[in-house]
Amino acid sequence: MNYDIIIIGAGLGGLTAGAKLAKEGKKVLLLEQHDRPGGCATTFHRKGFTLEAGLHEMDGPHAKDLKVKIFRDLGLSEKVTLVGVPEFYHFVNGRQDVVIPHNPEEAERRLVELFPYEEQGIKTYFYSLINARKIITETAGNPEKSLGEFLDEHMGNEDLKLILLGNLGYFHDDPYSISLNYYLVAQGSYYGGNASFIKGGSQNLSNALMSVIEKNEGTVKLNSLSTKIIFDENRPVGVSYESTTGKTKSISSDHATEIVVNASVPCLTSSLLPENQGKILSEKIQDLNIGASLLTVYFGFRKSLKEIGNRYYSTFVFDPSVTTQKDILHNNHAGFKTRSFTLVDYSQIDSALASEGKGVGAVCCIDYASEWDGLDRKSYLKKKADAAEIIIARCEKLIPGFSDIIEYVEVGTPLTVRRYTMNPAGAVYGFAQNPGKSTGYLSALPDNLHIASAWGKFGGGFSGSIYSGYMTALDILRKR
Repeated sequence: MNYDIIIIGAGLGGLTAGAKLAKEGKKVLLLEQHDRPGGCATTFHRKGFTLEAGLHEMDGPHAKDLKVKIFRDLGLSEKVTLVGVPEFYHFVNGRQDVVIPHNPEEAERRLVELFPYEEQGIKTYFYSLINARKIITETAGNPEKSLGEFLDEHMGNEDLKLILLGNLGYFHDDPYSISLNYYLVAQGSYYGGNASFIKGGSQNLSNALMSVIEKNEGTVKLNSLSTKIIFDENRPVGVSYESTTGKTKSISSDHATEIVVNASVPCLTSSLLPENQGKILSEKIQDLNIGASLLTVYFGFRKSLKEIGNRYYSTFVFDPSVTTQKDILHNNHAGFKTRSFTLVDYSQIDSALASEGKGVGAVCCIDYASEWDGLDRKSYLKKKADAAEIIIARCEKLIPGFSDIIEYVEVGTPLTVRRYTMNPAGAVYGFAQNPGKSTGYLSALPDNLHIASAWGKFGGGFSGSIYSGYMTALDILRKR
């Protein structure tokens, strides 16, 4: 069959692109290898609990948030409910215990009270966040700094730097190898005055986007694995795909004028493109690094953490052995007894993830597929169980009574992420956003082949993927 656009992958980038294009009258086919849309924006159900696969908080909505326009345009505001998150984060490391609010003026005031001799550095930090785009424009053409270099330049107190780096895992695993410009824009959006959770879980957003496609006569095929982009000479003209259900694999192909890829660029080069096209793109990305993955422990509680005394939505726990920002990368490779982690308590908001009186939570930390690859099944399961046991013991010290109220626990590793998203190394944020990272690889693609994912020019996370999908759709619509 012939379509205007075929989209490979139903992550947020592909869903957003598909929703906008279908709404504007384009004939859309969206192919997804999993049994549900969303990629990392999904939920799953266990013993009466709805467990959130990826979302802890999403920046916005606020006045400068492009997602406000996108949600309004696609009619999402009537389909999903955004619940405000009470604080940006709670940080503890054995020396400091600090709550950081989303309001930048209030956050600045609190930190100046704690570190009065660092007032100028703190003010410079927040000024840079709030004026990120202006600063990036003014410094265009200069060698790009890392976040770690910027903090060392403006501050001396290491605990202050660690507090500011509490949520570094939202973007990357090392302050000395993340682009300052990328960080300022991404972190600055969290300080826009608000952040949100999607009530009922991020699956609701993914389902809402899929419904927009289908309402506008687009087609979504789940359990359909794209195997090859079909070329006519040097131009993409269609996609071959196979069913991922049943014993017999049915193979199909459809054609389109434009192809949108909501999948990893390394996957594109290794399996989807013809050999000559894949080689060209591979050469363009050879100097780019794949980002880190995550380990997540999902919890269902017989009573809420709020009921046993927890007061914070998200708590970032740094081990006392992390004394400088130079220790962060090493710690992210350390054992789970000392590795920094984030505890999210969904009972602090009206999340609608658990029945009345019960609760859902998650512990998340930076992790790497290389630490799990090569294990046999028995060793893999034991390592997961050991990780859960260690993390539960650490949470018990943080919140007495934590272990007593656990009703369900499950561990997702980087291999889990890789299995369900097909991202190499289970990378959750696409390419690492290193200083000076180039997006020149995008120009190596034919002009009717587009990247709408965390692997594109906007980077990872919910917002980056949504922006990527929406801007890709606009690029296609602007074509004559």
